[in-house]
Amino acid sequence: MYITQGLHRHLQQRPDAVAVRESGRSLTFAQLARRVARLAGALKGLGMASDDCIAMLARNSQRYIEYSLGVPWADGVLNPVNTRWSVVEIVYSLNDSASTVLIVDDAFKDVADNIASQAQTVRHVIYAGDGETPPGMLNYEALLAAATPVEDVRRGGNALLGIFYTGGTTGFPKGVMISHANLAFAGLAAMSRGFFGPQAVFMHAMPMFHLADFSALYCLMVSGGTHVILPAFTGEAALATILDEQVTDLMLAPTMIQMMLDARQANPHTANLELASIRHIVYGASPITPALLDRACEVFPAAGFFQGYGMTELTTGGTMLDAEYHCAKHQASGKMYSAGRAVNCVEVKIVDSQGCEVPRGTVGEIIVSGPNVMLGYWNRPQDTAQVLIDGWMHTGDGAYMDDEGFVFIVDRLKDMIVSGGENIYCAEVENALSSHPAVAQCAVIGIPSEKWGETVHAVVVLKPEGKAEVEQIVAHCRERIAGYKCPRSVEFRLAMPLSGVGKILKNELRKSFWENRTRNVG
Repeated sequence: MYITQGLHRHLQQRPDAVAVRESGRSLTFAQLARRVARLAGALKGLGMASDDCIAMLARNSQRYIEYSLGVPWADGVLNPVNTRWSVVEIVYSLNDSASTVLIVDDAFKDVADNIASQAQTVRHVIYAGDGETPPGMLNYEALLAAATPVEDVRRGGNALLGIFYTGGTTGFPKGVMISHANLAFAGLAAMSRGFFGPQAVFMHAMPMFHLADFSALYCLMVSGGTHVILPAFTGEAALATILDEQVTDLMLAPTMIQMMLDARQANPHTANLELASIRHIVYGASPITPALLDRACEVFPAAGFFQGYGMTELTTGGTMLDAEYHCAKHQASGKMYSAGRAVNCVEVKIVDSQGCEVPRGTVGEIIVSGPNVMLGYWNRPQDTAQVLIDGWMHTGDGAYMDDEGFVFIVDRLKDMIVSGGENIYCAEVENALSSHPAVAQCAVIGIPSEKWGETVHAVVVLKPEGKAEVEQIVAHCRERIAGYKCPRSVEFRLAMPLSGVGKILKNELRKSFWENRTRNVG
């Protein structure tokens, strides 16, 4: 199993089929394969050796797909750099991974010199934009034009595919080592659910540096579906691309779904349009609220909704909540509020602090075993040993499992609020908050309290037309959850800090409260 395998099959069977579409331009599988082979040859010509790490700091593009295939084609290792990081974090990942080449696009060409000057092992910076090549950089297209194509080494199996750095909540991020086999099993498990098929037109809306989108890239390469590139997500751009390209499959965070629906509603030309081409929507990073699901079902009438739970260490996949469990019946039964059941080839347990499985309905830690579990953390054997125990990945997520194997996430165990000796799970409070008709987004964090240790603090973004006072928000929660779980303070914001995949960055929300304290829950 190797990431370039699908490209070879479609080059043999349907070379003239469209593989990639971006901004009105198309690449067939034959054209893509030629460019990938030339990129591999160009990297070899620059002195890239087997197992060298090659980094890319760029927005979504056709060239990102070429990078994702070309580096392993040349027997190298990927380092897809988080585009939302600071220069300090980017430099850390380059030095930690010993990356030898850095590829940048127009969005990052102006900071590339500063980054490269601090990156100890980077020998070459390649400009993969469409403008004039900055001084000191090599031009991507010129390199490909001059390169001699090389044969694919077919790097695969348990060989290292890439180092995917986690966002990190404290200190510098950890590099998660993902093998070709990890990605293959995770991708095939996803495809077994029916999406990413050969007729799929998938829009890359999430950033391509993220392993969730990378898994989708692999699936499309296996099935022969079409990649549609969205360089940077906005609700308006996503809507336009779906309509222009007749996109069938999407992977989004609920916040991104909401942004699309809000953009549609705000535009008189799209306000009444149904986006009937969409067949599958996979969402993750957080659950979807019933109100948002109802809105989305009206706009995407032919779509099945699937919730995925996972993390980078699991090659994104752990459990899946299938489309059938998003109907009104399962809203009433509570199944819709679960993260689903273990995906194919994966086993999931809920355990106590000693690693023993707890009775059904009891909150414990999610642990996962399967071929999707990472190889370990790059250069961090002690961190690896803390989470990989007897073949099981200890996720740090708190949950319980019902009698049918459905997993109900309650919170990150380390994010759990302990107030006056009571354990308060943020997700429970957030569910109560999100049911308020004026609330668009919310996040709950623990903030320091001299009396209670921590108290519950809610951060709320109201809908454009929504109005609510602190007292109303708290009263709404009191009708739904125990008084000790309700927010003691409420902060209204215009927007939330979000990760590249639309997940609310709670560490950013906590920062001002926990600075200069001995305990850091961020």
